[in-house]
Amino acid sequence: MYPFSFTKAPSTRAAVEAGRRGGRYIAGGTTLVDLMRETVERPDTLVDISALPLDEVTVTERGGLRIGALVTMSEAAAHRKVRTLYPVVSQALELSASAQLRNMATIGGNIMQRTRCTYFRDVTATCNKREPGSGCAAREGVNRSHAILGTSDDCVATHPSDVAVAFAALEAQVQLLGPDGERAVPIADFLLRPGTTPQREQALKRGELITAVEIPAHPRPLKSGYLKVRDRQSYEFALTSAAVALHIRGGMIREALVAAGGVGTVPWKLPTVERALIGERPSERLWARASASAADGAQPLEHNRFKVELLKRTVERQLRIVGDSR
Repeated sequence: MYPFSFTKAPSTRAAVEAGRRGGRYIAGGTTLVDLMRETVERPDTLVDISALPLDEVTVTERGGLRIGALVTMSEAAAHRKVRTLYPVVSQALELSASAQLRNMATIGGNIMQRTRCTYFRDVTATCNKREPGSGCAAREGVNRSHAILGTSDDCVATHPSDVAVAFAALEAQVQLLGPDGERAVPIADFLLRPGTTPQREQALKRGELITAVEIPAHPRPLKSGYLKVRDRQSYEFALTSAAVALHIRGGMIREALVAAGGVGTVPWKLPTVERALIGERPSERLWARASASAADGAQPLEHNRFKVELLKRTVERQLRIVGDSR
C-alpha cells in the first residue's frame, strides 16, 4: 500500500472541488480498496463521499426511476419500486457478488468498477488498460472469460457489472455533477469501448461525480428479468448474461429491450434482436429466430469461442422466460 491522504466531503460541491484537484471518490470501496492493495491503483488522495445526500430511490415526474449513486446494491434490489417497475434491475443486483459486498457497494461504484481481467490485476503482466502501450497479455494468454464483442487490438477485457447490463437494456442515463454543472449521459455513451485508449473507461470529465442513475419511463405493463450463466452459483462473474424487458399488449410485442453481459468490453445492447421482436407475437420460433443474431460481430479468442453459441442460447432462454411469463 502506498501513502495517500484522506478527506471526507461535507457536500457535493466540496466533493466536486476535491475531485477537480485530482482526488479519487470512494464510498463503499469494494473495488478501489482491492486495487490499491494490489498496487494497480495508486491514488494520492481519496475523497470519502459516503455522507452525501445521494442515497434515495425516487419515481420521476414522467414515471421513470431515479436511483441515487450512494444507494447500496442491497437497498436498490430490495426497494419496492425497483422490484415492481424493473425486476430486471433487482435480479441483476441479487445475482451480483456476495451479500456482504452488496451491503457495502453502491450503485455509482458498481457501474464504475474496473475489469476483473487477471492480467489487469497482475502488475507483472502486460496490460494496456493499466499501462498504456505495454501490450495485452490476454490476447495470447488464458482468455476463457474475456470479451468477444467490442474488443480491440489493445484490450479484450469484459466489463464486470451485472446491473450495468440491466441499465443498458433499459436505456438508463447517468446523472453527473461537475465543475461545469450538471449533465446526463446515456449509459451506452458513459461506458467506453477500449479502442486505442483502453485506460479511459468512462466518459467522465475531471472532477465529475455520479449523482444518480435514471431509468426512463417505459410502456406498461413491462415484463423483465435477468439471466446469468456462470461456472458456479455463488460469487462468480458472468460467462454470459441477458437482460430482457418486453412490453406485450394485445398478444403482440410492442417494445423490446435486450442487452448482454459477460461477452462485451461494455454492457452489450442487442438492437438487432430487439428489432426482430417488435411487432411479432411471442412464440418458440420467434425466440430462436431473434436470438440467432445475438453474437453478430463477435471476434472470439482461442479459449472463449464457446461464448458465441452460449450467448445465443442465453438470450433465447431469457426471451422465453420473460415472454412466456404471465
